Amino acid sequence: MIRALTRFTPRHLRHPVLTGLFLAAALTSPWPGSARAQAPDVQTARLGSVWLFPERSAPAQVLARNESRLTAEVGGAVTRWTVDVGASVTRGALLVQIDPKDYELGVQRAETAVQAAQARLRLAEAQLARARELVAQGFFSQEALAQRETEVALQRAELASAQTQLASALRQLEKTTIRAPFNATVVQRTVQLGEIVAPGAPLMVLAEAGPTEVEASVPPTDVPGLRRAMTPQFQAQGQTERHPVRLLRVAGTVQTGSRTQTVRLGFTEATAWPPGSSGLLLWQDPTPHIPASLIVKRGHALGVFVQEGRVVRFVPMPGAQEGRAAPTTLPAETLIVVRGQAALNDGQSID
Repeated sequence: MIRALTRFTPRHLRHPVLTGLFLAAALTSPWPGSARAQAPDVQTARLGSVWLFPERSAPAQVLARNESRLTAEVGGAVTRWTVDVGASVTRGALLVQIDPKDYELGVQRAETAVQAAQARLRLAEAQLARARELVAQGFFSQEALAQRETEVALQRAELASAQTQLASALRQLEKTTIRAPFNATVVQRTVQLGEIVAPGAPLMVLAEAGPTEVEASVPPTDVPGLRRAMTPQFQAQGQTERHPVRLLRVAGTVQTGSRTQTVRLGFTEATAWPPGSSGLLLWQDPTPHIPASLIVKRGHALGVFVQEGRVVRFVPMPGAQEGRAAPTTLPAETLIVVRGQAALNDGQSID
């Protein structure tokens, strides 16, 4: 019986040492059909400890609250200009003088017409008064009196017209003197001494002195975050210092070419950046974002894995883009997978 068993015993089991090794390996190995998958190497963390608030930026420049392009309202020769580029002027200061001679003559003609109308009116009123006396005495008819009254009304209308012409002539004369509409700095001067200018010809460009504003072009998707940002800042080109600003207004339309919206902001401190300065508008998006390194793709969706008990669940993130941090509405206490997410599947156990 023993011989028969020995005959069928495998050659490598006949040696005592090999037999012991074989039995030890058989006892330590699981039986077929009872093997368990090895748990993946997964690490989780509280979402509030890993999310971030990305900094946004947009090109910006400093602008004066008013930048006026002064043009001639009347034609004539330029007889004087008083300020050049870079000069500071106060409101009402003389900037350019156009030859007023022709307009002064127009005023004189209008004044003469007014005087003539006044004389004719006085004569008509005197004739009306005399006609009323004659009517009372029975020497003048009612029809003739009505004619005198009509004459007075016509003369009054003529006087009013002459006075209007005089006011218009004075206004034209006033337009020959161009004055500063506000405290400003001269940005550009295009008029020359002796030059003949026509109505509408450019003369000077003025930038209002005082508080300036920041104008920036912001993508529409970033506008909501800018509205909620606590401390947007302006950083001038070539500078490291940042200056706090506040949002004043947002344009309601999107520019066709750049697909951006224009926003205006005001400095919250006394900042002496002159109009025309360029730089960046910077602000921190107040919406928490999940870092791009934690976002994976499953099927056609991008999302993250979170721990629920002893398993992980895939949470899609609509609108997420590969390589970019994505906004999230998940609670800060959510346990999010921060290591090993590339090998996970939805519903997989991590014990």
